[in-house]
Amino acid sequence: MTTLAATLKQQLRSERQTIISAFLADGKPGELLTALRRSVDIALTQAWKMLELPSSAALVAVGGYGRGELFPHSDVDVLILLEASPDAELKSRLEQLVQLFWDIGLEIGHSIRTVDECLSESAADITVQTSLLEARLVSGSHPLFVQLQERCNGAMDACAFFQGKILEMRQRHVKYEDTPYSLEPNCKESPGGLRDLQVILWVAKAAGLGESWPKLAQRGLITAAEARQLSRQERAFKDIRIRLHIYTNRREDRLVFDVQTPIAEALGFQTTETRRASEYLMQRYYWAAKAVTQLNTILLQNIEVQLFPQPMVPQRINDRFNHLNRLIDIAHDDLFKTTPSAMLELFLLLAQHSELKDMTARTRRALWHARVKIDNSFRRDPHNRSLFIQIIQAPQGITHALRGMNQTSILGRYLPNFRRIVGQMQHDLFHVYTVDQHILMVVRNVRRFTMSEHAHEYPFCSQLIANFPRSWLLYVAALFHDIAKGRGGDHSKLGMTDALHFCQQHGLPAADTALVVFLVEHHLTMSQVAQKQDLSDPEVILNFANTVKDERHLTALYLLTVADIRGTSPKVWNAWKGKLLEDLYRMTLRVLGGETPSADRELKNRQEEALKTLRLYGLAEDAHETLWRQLDVAYFLRHDSSDIAWQTRSFYNQTDSPSPIVKCRLAPIGEGLQVAVYTKDRNDLFIRICSYFDSKNFSILDAKIQTTRHGYALDSFLISAPLFAKHYRDIINLIEHELTLLLQTDSPLPAPSKGRLSRLSRTFPVTPTVDLRPDERGQYYLLSITANDRTGLLFSVASVLAKHKINLHTAKIMTLGERVEDVFLVDGNALNHARLQIQLETDLLDALHI
Repeated sequence: MTTLAATLKQQLRSERQTIISAFLADGKPGELLTALRRSVDIALTQAWKMLELPSSAALVAVGGYGRGELFPHSDVDVLILLEASPDAELKSRLEQLVQLFWDIGLEIGHSIRTVDECLSESAADITVQTSLLEARLVSGSHPLFVQLQERCNGAMDACAFFQGKILEMRQRHVKYEDTPYSLEPNCKESPGGLRDLQVILWVAKAAGLGESWPKLAQRGLITAAEARQLSRQERAFKDIRIRLHIYTNRREDRLVFDVQTPIAEALGFQTTETRRASEYLMQRYYWAAKAVTQLNTILLQNIEVQLFPQPMVPQRINDRFNHLNRLIDIAHDDLFKTTPSAMLELFLLLAQHSELKDMTARTRRALWHARVKIDNSFRRDPHNRSLFIQIIQAPQGITHALRGMNQTSILGRYLPNFRRIVGQMQHDLFHVYTVDQHILMVVRNVRRFTMSEHAHEYPFCSQLIANFPRSWLLYVAALFHDIAKGRGGDHSKLGMTDALHFCQQHGLPAADTALVVFLVEHHLTMSQVAQKQDLSDPEVILNFANTVKDERHLTALYLLTVADIRGTSPKVWNAWKGKLLEDLYRMTLRVLGGETPSADRELKNRQEEALKTLRLYGLAEDAHETLWRQLDVAYFLRHDSSDIAWQTRSFYNQTDSPSPIVKCRLAPIGEGLQVAVYTKDRNDLFIRICSYFDSKNFSILDAKIQTTRHGYALDSFLISAPLFAKHYRDIINLIEHELTLLLQTDSPLPAPSKGRLSRLSRTFPVTPTVDLRPDERGQYYLLSITANDRTGLLFSVASVLAKHKINLHTAKIMTLGERVEDVFLVDGNALNHARLQIQLETDLLDALHI
């Protein structure tokens, strides 16, 4: 037995290596899958015969192995089929058999059943029923195997099986976020992957309609061209899955970031000046998954019609389209060939008729095949241009229409530059969608601003767009704002040119064209100003006002910016960014209304608002004076009136406190906590506070550092962590107690940890940058850093600043997914000497590297 196991194990290993080497040389996935299956068949048969099992028993391959395909690291699923329940002796021999299967190095999934038990299990579990559908005899009793097949076929309820597999598929799609465009797709399970193709063949086989693509074409369920396309995409997915198994040396079906580049290079893709090899691979993958999704929909609809025939009574919509059971249907098969403009009219009707949920299979097929008729002549046709603008202007259904146009490749055909970014990845560490999906997500976000049922999400945006004439122009801007990604150069400038041509070709008035072009050119400007510049500086507000020029441009840019940031990733948007953008909007609006930016006026307004709040707390009218006399103008300009009132109330009667005071509260913006520290100033104060937050894994979103006239520090921080919402009372008490204790000691601080990069950051590292330059007035220096986000990053930066005796006044911490772009307002004697500046920048770069 031991000798047999060793012999078979060596035989399998040797054959496997030979088969894989042949695949790597010729790249033929079908031959590898068949060869591996055949190799395992031989080994199992030898083991079966060696143990002299009853001639009435059968060894049956099920699942993928039963289908005749075996991937390098897939499980080998077998059914040991018996005529009757085994006695003790047979049980012992079967246990020896299964152990032998494991000993020869196979990942075995096994079951031991009689025919009756198989029928019982399959009736209770559709997964068992599906695996038996692909059963294949490996060794043993052929009559018993035939009996199993006949009884399974007789018990098959094709309609119930179809419904069960469709439900199972929908649940799987939900698990994988209902999109084939995941940045790390599972080539087997994700929508548009191998499993979707298998579902089609399973339900077709169960219904007796065929078990291969050519046979489905013979039955008229798909065309011969569609059968060839499905075979081609199936082969491509199998090729990728095989290479994943080989490269990772395990059963790995996910195209995770770590393996995308080596898999891409193995498939012949090469990195260019503008794009990585992995980006070319993933774009091809997404195109294939999209094609499978389309054909999957067509086939399943056709199979459903065969299984569930219903009386079809078309209701006329117009001469070209009918309403058929909540689906839109073409009036005749060659509609799109004779009237190509109907391809756009179809989506306009879907937008206009909310009762139409989708299109029939024949409509989708006709559309899929006719899409190639969208050429330059089609795009120049004034009627087609009018139809496209009508889709954009539709009062409802715009998101549904544009997504449908993208899924069927109509949008990319009509806008050739959009086609270039379909399925294009973005390795900037904060976009979690492909470029085309991000663009459509931004369109969706703008659309939601107009919908009353979503007004509670961003009420200010909903209020603004309700009074914004021709808000559909924002959809045009959203379509073009990232359309030039991946071309090299500034995508805002390149996209601006595309938007200009589109607007001119589609007859938009000059003012509307200018607005769209402005929005595309400046779609990043507002977020950069709000998150990287000092909004307490009147010059910053004045310069931004000069950029936007009027209220309409300001409002449009604000709405697009909010929609854009929200469309990058669920993790990127937060209430703090929302507050910065809204503050910038309101301050700029006042300037555009004729108010001259004035530090004195702003100072007076904030102090008056703060005093009103303090009176509500019952403080004496002069209670604030002692503290405020020690604060300079910069303090009042950098803090909101509510923050000034809170800090004044916390420290007004302790201005000469001998010990540190720490106060904490829920941030008024609705997310995170505000922490205020009042204590005698010391050189290591900021680094000590950062070390504490680092030790608790709290993220610092904003920091304002103030030194009073009498040598005290009044530092405030906005921090966040996932657990704040549930346990904020306990955390507030903890911070106030522990941070106070830490600031009362002079104990040495631990060295900043280098932290750990996420898998995504390791795969796509950000080259750290440090930029140090004087501000416009020459009073302070602006220090900008860019790096991969990691625990302890700000602590590391603070340590370097303390080492060089650099004073920090404000810190704006901008985290974009896995990337940070932080801006600090600093001063210090070292900044006045070029050599010391270079040393500071060098030390900062060392701290940012891992």
